[in-house]
Amino acid sequence: MESEKQQWNESDPGVLRLPSGRLVRGRGLRHPLDPAAPAPTYALYLLGKQPPETPWESRWLRWPDFRLPADPATARAAFAEAWERAADERVELACGGGKGRTGTALACLAVLDGVPADQAVAFVRRGYDRHAVETPWQRRYVRRFR
Repeated sequence: MESEKQQWNESDPGVLRLPSGRLVRGRGLRHPLDPAAPAPTYALYLLGKQPPETPWESRWLRWPDFRLPADPATARAAFAEAWERAADERVELACGGGKGRTGTALACLAVLDGVPADQAVAFVRRGYDRHAVETPWQRRYVRRFR
């Protein structure tokens, strides 16, 4: 028996459509969650310290602000899991402000979805936030992501 898909509405703030049609939401945790918006079914939190508990399933990826993931292999596995789950679930990627770490992670999901690594930052800036992926080393991380 196939479970019902739980996906985002593409017009909701922060929702990015990947080339495969998967929808993922990026968000800054410092901004309040709209109570009328649907909650994620799974979230990947990109933070320097462990986030508070949530009523939905989540995973924490240690990632200090303005830096890169503490463990690249763990990051790649977390991105792959988020990408897989986005086929049927409302997946959210979030950091403090929703731009640098979140944009970098969204760009890595775009690479997993088939966007060439050297075009992934531009793809995310067009579809999510024009200021996404804030630092030169975050842009380099995406270009080298495979």
